[in-house]
This record gives sequence, C-alpha cells and structure tokens, in this order.
Amino acid sequence: MNDPLHRLADTAGLAVHWTGADGIERELDEEALRALLGALDLPAASTAQCRESAWRLAEEAAAWPALLTAESGLPVALPGRWTPGLPACLRDEQGASRDLRLDERGRLPAVAQPGYYALELGAHTLTLAVAPPRCHGLADALEEARPRAWGVAAQVYALRHAGDGGLGDAAATALLAEQVAAAGGDALGLSPLHATAPVVHGYSPYSPSHRGFFNTLLGAPALVLGEDAVRAALDRSGLAERWARLEEAPLIDWPTVATARQQLLRTLHAGFAQAAPALRQRYGAFVHAGGAALRGHCLIAARQAHAAAHDEPMAWQHWDGDWHGPDAGAARAFAAGHGPALDLEAFAQWLCAESWLRAQERAREAGMRLGLIADVAVGFDPGGSEAWLHRAHVLEGLHLGAPPDAFNALGQQWGITGYSPRGLARSGFRPFIQLLRANLALGGGVRIDHVLGLNRLWVVPRGEPAHRGGYLHYPLADLLRLLALESWRHRAIVIGEDLGTVPPALRAELAARGVLGTDVLLFERDAEGDFLPPARWRADAVATTTTHDLPPLAGWRRGRDLDWRARLEGWDATIVAATQAQRRHEVDRLDEALGAATEDDLDGGPVDRAAIGFVARSPAPLMLLPLEDALGLEEQPNLPGTTDEHPNWRRRQPPLVGAAPFDALLHWLDRQRRQDADA
Repeated sequence: MNDPLHRLADTAGLAVHWTGADGIERELDEEALRALLGALDLPAASTAQCRESAWRLAEEAAAWPALLTAESGLPVALPGRWTPGLPACLRDEQGASRDLRLDERGRLPAVAQPGYYALELGAHTLTLAVAPPRCHGLADALEEARPRAWGVAAQVYALRHAGDGGLGDAAATALLAEQVAAAGGDALGLSPLHATAPVVHGYSPYSPSHRGFFNTLLGAPALVLGEDAVRAALDRSGLAERWARLEEAPLIDWPTVATARQQLLRTLHAGFAQAAPALRQRYGAFVHAGGAALRGHCLIAARQAHAAAHDEPMAWQHWDGDWHGPDAGAARAFAAGHGPALDLEAFAQWLCAESWLRAQERAREAGMRLGLIADVAVGFDPGGSEAWLHRAHVLEGLHLGAPPDAFNALGQQWGITGYSPRGLARSGFRPFIQLLRANLALGGGVRIDHVLGLNRLWVVPRGEPAHRGGYLHYPLADLLRLLALESWRHRAIVIGEDLGTVPPALRAELAARGVLGTDVLLFERDAEGDFLPPARWRADAVATTTTHDLPPLAGWRRGRDLDWRARLEGWDATIVAATQAQRRHEVDRLDEALGAATEDDLDGGPVDRAAIGFVARSPAPLMLLPLEDALGLEEQPNLPGTTDEHPNWRRRQPPLVGAAPFDALLHWLDRQRRQDADA
C-alpha cells in the first residue's frame, strides 16, 4: 500500500482487501474508500487531504491514552519509550497505592490482581484495566470441570401469563424460568431487553434506542408493586376490558399494546406517592445511582414520546432547536418544562430494573445455576438516546450491516450504528464498559449478538446500498480484556454469536478468552454439505437447533421459509420447484445423519426429538433449545430482509404453565444431557 489513499485506509482500520463468504478475495474501490473515510471524519478526496488526515491519525496515536488494558501477571508495555527504573504509582479502586519502578525494558511490572487502577507516571495519568486471562466460564459458574448444562431460549415478548395484556414480560419470564428449572435446566436465554423508541409502527428488539436501559413495555409492575396495585390501576384507568382483549390476540399489536401499557404506567406513577416508604426510598436510590446517564436517557425518551404524540420525527437530529447535548438550549428547556414526563420515564426504568432482578432471583431460587442470559444487540438507533449520550464517539453517517453472501446477494444494511474505534479510545472505552455493566448486572450471562463486531464491522455510508460498504477493524485485544474483566466482576458467562463471515483465527482467539461460540444444527456441515455428527461439534460453544432469524425445525422441514420467500419475492413455478427439491434433499441429509447418531424414533411429529437429541449429544458445555422447537412450531420470529411483509417479532407462544407435553420434553432433554455426561 504505497499510495496515500490506501495507506490512510490501512491506518484508519479500513480493510482494503478481504475474503468473502465464498472464499473469493475482494477489494474496495477508490470511490468506496473515499466515501467511508469521509464518513469517519477523515477527508480523502485528494492526495493533500489524505496526507492531512493521516497526520491527524498520527497525532491521535501519539497522544497519551485515557485507558490502557493489560493482562494480570504480565508486564505492561506502555505507549512511547520510557527510561528503565523510572518511578510510577499505582492506585487501586479502594484508594490503596503502590510504588513501582519500570523494568529493564521500560515496562510496568506485572500486576497480579485484576481490576481498574489509576496509573501515575511522570506528568501522565491514565486508567489501567488489568484483566484476567479469560472470561468467567461455565465451569467456574457451575463448579464442574466438564459441565453439560442445558436451558431454553425464548422471545420475551412472545411469552404468556394470565393478565399479561397482550405482551410477554418479566413475570412470564420468571414463570418459564421456574418451569425449566423444575426439569433440571440451568439457563434461560432471552431476546434483547433494550430500551426502544416509542412503538408507532413496527418493532425490533435489535434496533434499540439505548442498550444500557430497559424496554419499559417488558417490565412487570406487579412483581414490584403487587398484583392488587396493578389491578386497581387497570380499573382506575379504564383499561381492564381492553387489557383482556389484547391478551387473547394471536399476534402482538405493538402500537395498541404500547399505548395500553403506557397508560397503565402513567396511572401507577400518579399513585406512587402513596406507595410504601421502602418502595419510594428504593426508587430514590435508583435515580441517584443512575445519575446523568439515566437523566439523559429519560430526557430523550420523554421527548420521543412527545414526538410520537404530535406526529413529529423520532430522531433527535431532526428536532427544532439545539439538541446537541444535555446543556443545549432546547434540551434544557424541554427538561424544565416536562419534569413529570421525565420522572415517569425514570419510574418506568426503575420498575423494569426491579422486576428483572426479581425474575432472576426466582430463577436462581428455583434451582437454575445460571438463570437469565441477556442478549446484547450489535448496535443502536442513530436517533436514539445511546447515540445522543455518546455522540462524540459514534459512527456518525455510517450504518452497520453485512456484505453480500449466499443468503443475501445484495448484502444487509441494518439501519443502526455503533461506536467509532477512535471514539472508543478517546473515551477510555467508557461506553463499552457501561454497556457491559448494564447487561451483566443480572448475573447469569450475556449473549453478544454478532460478536464478530469486536474484531470488525461492515459499515455502510448512510444512503448507500450495503455492497458499497467495507470492514472497519476494532481493537479486539482491548475489548476482549475489558469483557473478561467485567465478566469476572459480575460472575457471568459470555456467549458470542459467531455466525457469518468469520475472519481466520478469530474463533480460536474468542475461545482462548473464554467466549463461548454458537453452533447451530442447520449450519453444522462439512464441505460437501453433510451434517456433522455431534462428536465433531465444538466443545467451546453453545449448541442450539436454530436461531430467531431461521425457521424452527418443523418449519424448515416443511419449507415454510421458502413459502414466505416465494410469496414475497414473486418466485415463478420453476424456482419454487427447484428450491423445494433442494430443501427435501437437505432434509434427507439431516435424517440420514440423525439415523446414524441416535436411536430416537423418527416419528415425524411436530416436536423433532430426534434432532433435539442429536444436538444434545454434542460436547457443548451448554445447550439452549429455542422455545419454537420445544413446542414444534413452524413459523420463525423474524424473516430477515422484511418489515411489514412478515409478522416479525409479533408471534405469541401458547400458554406453557401446566402444559404437560412441554414439561415432558424438558424432562426428556434433561435425561439426554445427563446420560451423555455420565457416559
């Protein structure tokens, strides 16, 4: 890379060359490079601009960092050149200090205890994050050398319980956790609980406003305030009849359900002054602990609710006045004039935080050794509160997505954004650390959606098609060290969704750092397309039958996903016949593999016990069975590439409490895992 444009791209972390899913090497053209660099605030329209931008990058790289990561037990290489023997002072989080001297290579001597330290060296100070070698693992959590645990994965909004008002919530989750625990399960994987903008049309849990706060529609006020308080509020607000009608609907009507839940929250908030003093004290402590971040999120959430009510744009960038910070004129004026609305948002966040903690407590008390596993989306809405609170560190003008591959010939553009690698470094990785702490707080574990994003993300200039994007690299070593450190501090496991185009050696690096991968039955095949026997699956990954973006086993066997594609994309009879024939061939291949690996009856029933038992035999330390496969359902939660054409994120599950076939399947699965563990 001798020319200034390519040198600049390389320094900025843009991959000029990469290998696609088909194994063919690709190259970004100059036009795409210039567009991406411009969006990264590195103008590159001319040679002079390339050199000026390169100089800025060099100046940033030479600056003393705000945070430096290190590994416990190893000497710490410091930025720049330092004189051996130079004195340094290290202060831990309790305020205790320790005087050190740099070693013969100008490095800081090894620090044994993981944690965050203040390092003083000459005129410089920084935060030193010392991480353990790997994340808190399943063997650590379960205190077993070779764990063989299992659990269920569920879409929270889809769950049911009596009086739910048409939407799954923390109470339904607690009931399911107790049911799974009673059968011997140790984990319940959840769809994202992140805060979203007001639901005006569609809903996606993977397009959040802020990943560090809760979707207030999914809280369960009755877990905190009591059933009597909620019933009384429903009566006072005149919601009782509508609440019951919504509960019976087969699909979630998100705007109607959201309106009803917000009305209930307003009624509960209005009467909270008469609540028990202990509850009011806990709320006050929550607001105090939330600080500026909670106030900022509530400000944007209240303003978005105002925008929804007045048919205004939802993104803060399009509001009248100056909204470029908490101290901006329009932001201060709105906060001053809408105090009760901001307090309502804080109250709703408190109810969520309390109800999810209680759901986790119930899961653990019922016998789950892990409990709830939170799902962390890869990015966030550019017009939401996370982007607003951390706007100096966000990829302004870039959206996240995926390059063209066998499943999406044109690639994907997700309409969300993320953090800039340079912004993360400037901030001392503060947004990333806050994100981890918020999602690890439940204590069971986290699933990181598209964990490949810790290494690189496909970024697309806003308004451009997905194939005009490119890969932007991230500081993988720093992010993994911080992940390991926070994982141990919260005693929570980490699962990475590592599907898609995976860079060479990345899975090995994630495994070495204790991040469990994800093995999905439909993808576990050899080069010829034959399904791998369970013994050849990974021992450092979570095993599952399907995902929310794929059809359940029953639907896959019948080709329900193909039916949807044929209808929506207008396939002619020839394409339909060819794709259905190919699917029948794949089903035959799976049945051949199942027959070779299991003695279970291939009865063709809706619950595919043969395939579930097949996955249960893998060496994975944790198996998570999607609820759709546990119930033998055919329709998938989400059909990628669609919005209103398919009922994405709207399907509800049948009632599970007291469902004998479901309980029987869970007990059967427990026996499968225990038998293999004994063997």
